[in-house]
Amino acid sequence: MEKYQEIERTIIKKYRKEIWSRFMKAVREYELIKENDKIMVCISGGKDSFLLAKCIEELQKHGKYKFDAKYVVMNPGYSTDNLEKIKKVARELNLKIEIFNSDIFEIADKMDSEHPCYLCARMRRGCLYNKAKELGCNKIALGHHFDDVIETILLSMFYGAEIKTMLPKLHSENFEGLKLIRPLYLVKEEDIIAWKNFNNLNFINCACKFTEEKNIEESKSKRNEIKELIKELSTKNKDIAHNIFKSIENINLNCILGYTKDKTKYSFLEDYKNLE
Repeated sequence: MEKYQEIERTIIKKYRKEIWSRFMKAVREYELIKENDKIMVCISGGKDSFLLAKCIEELQKHGKYKFDAKYVVMNPGYSTDNLEKIKKVARELNLKIEIFNSDIFEIADKMDSEHPCYLCARMRRGCLYNKAKELGCNKIALGHHFDDVIETILLSMFYGAEIKTMLPKLHSENFEGLKLIRPLYLVKEEDIIAWKNFNNLNFINCACKFTEEKNIEESKSKRNEIKELIKELSTKNKDIAHNIFKSIENINLNCILGYTKDKTKYSFLEDYKNLE
C-alpha cells in the first residue's frame, strides 16, 4: 500500500468517528454537497485545507452521488520555500492541485502597510470567487472547522458587540450563483492535529508575508486569545465548547433585547407593546 493510501485509510478507519463521521454529518445535515455540483476546494497549505481536500476526494470516489471537484491553491505571494512545501505535501497526499498566482500581498502592503490583514482577507476572497467562476464551479469549499466556529462566536461578542458566527454555507453577495461551504464545520481542531501527527505530515503553519516580515505575532492575535480562554474554561467544564456551539442555534427570541435581519433592526419592545 502506498503512503498516500495509508493516510487516506486513517481518515475513514482510525479517525472515522472524529473526522470522517463528523465530515459526513455536516455534509448531510447542512446539505453542503449535491449531485452534479462542481466544487473548487481551496487549499492554503495548512492542515485544515489539505484534510478537507482528502475528505472531499474520498467522498468523490466512493460517495453515492456524482460531483466534480477542483483542488486549487492561490499563491498570494508566498515565499519560494513555502510554495515548495505546499507542492511537496500535495505529492505526498497524491493530490492533483492547480496553483494560480496573484499579487495580493504586494497590493495589500502598498495600500495599508500598517494594517494589511483585513484588506488581504477581502482580496483573497474576491480572487477565489473569480477563479471559481473561471473554472465553472458553483461552490467553493473552505477548511474552517468546529473551533473556528466557536471562536468566531466569542470574538463577535467580545470585540464586535454582536452575536454571530460562521455559517456552514452561504450565498456569495457579489458573485451570482456561487455558494461557499464549510464541510469540516463539525470537526474539532485537536482531531485534525492528531491525524496530522499520526501520519507525520508537515504542513505550513502560517505563510503570511506580514507575519514573517512585520513581526505580527500570531500568538498575540485576538483569535488566539479566545482559543486560550476556551481551553482554560474547558478544564473546569468539559462541555464548554459544545455549549458555545449549541447556543448559536438555540437562541430564545423571547429573551433578547433585539436582533437584526436583512439589515432591519428589531427590538423586544415591539412584541412587548403588542401584549399591552
